[in-house]
Amino acid sequence: MNSKRVDIIVPCYNEEPNIEAFFENVQAVSAKISEDAGFMNSYDFSYIFVDDGSTDGTLEQIKLVAERGVEDLTAVKYISFSRNFGKEAAMFAGIKASASGPEGGTPSDLAIIMDADLQHPPELIIEMLKKMEETGCDTVAARRVTRKGEPRIRSAFARLFYKIMNKYCEIEIADGAVDFRLMNHAMVKAVAAMPETQRFSKGIFAWVGFDTQWVEFQNVKRLSGESKWSVWKLTKYAIDGFIDFADSPLKFVGAFGGVIAAGSAIYLIVEIIKVLIMGKDTPGYASTICLILFFGGMIIAILGLIGEYIGRMYMETKRRPVYIKKDSNIEEDK
Repeated sequence: MNSKRVDIIVPCYNEEPNIEAFFENVQAVSAKISEDAGFMNSYDFSYIFVDDGSTDGTLEQIKLVAERGVEDLTAVKYISFSRNFGKEAAMFAGIKASASGPEGGTPSDLAIIMDADLQHPPELIIEMLKKMEETGCDTVAARRVTRKGEPRIRSAFARLFYKIMNKYCEIEIADGAVDFRLMNHAMVKAVAAMPETQRFSKGIFAWVGFDTQWVEFQNVKRLSGESKWSVWKLTKYAIDGFIDFADSPLKFVGAFGGVIAAGSAIYLIVEIIKVLIMGKDTPGYASTICLILFFGGMIIAILGLIGEYIGRMYMETKRRPVYIKKDSNIEEDK
């Protein structure tokens, strides 16, 4: 039986009450996997906690878990940011650490990204590993088949987002896809090699390709605390993801400008003919003002859209780091 090491990448932001319970639950699942004779491989689990600039005792709880890991021979690594850089940055930090290996050593064979609030059921890891063994795929991703417990408006907005993304972007994201996924080292390395600062991981996972299998699960409530995603943050995240992977708005703007130019040319010809046949015609004041306001508003909106793309290009050219580490027990990161 082959032995494979699995890194559990855990982005954390103000998850103090959940860290220990998360660790215990995943450890219990790893024990079940060790006792299950149905696996073709044996698996050794290690952890990479990423503290995303938490303002509570999250980092202290992570360090306590790391000390427990030493006692039961479980590798528990952590990275702490200098401030809150966002979940995308936290996931990227964990992926980079997994891709390079601890202290620059041998990288893990597999990596799993999951939340610390237990909304990603640890028991699903068993199904993920078995599906990867059975199919030989590169990644096994989880998707929610229900949104029970979520506000209806938020659920409707999420479904609309996936429809728009899949229609107008070059990538396809499964409806209900979450960040919870198992990846082999080749995929982890590919994702780690994408250094953009404006990150949208769901799109990146789809863009890099690789053979993907899906497992489904029911929506689960947080163990404790409240979601860090407000309606505004989700809206901004959706807009960022769409702009990062779609140039269709710019194509629409170009097509719209062409239609307006053609219409204006036709209108000009008609007016010239009318003047030649009927004499001078005095245009209406109201219609003129309406046209000026309409096209003025459209021009401002178009410039704003183009500005969004230019602004993102500007931020990328700065080459700022995706995150800044403040503390870590990974030697190469200190």
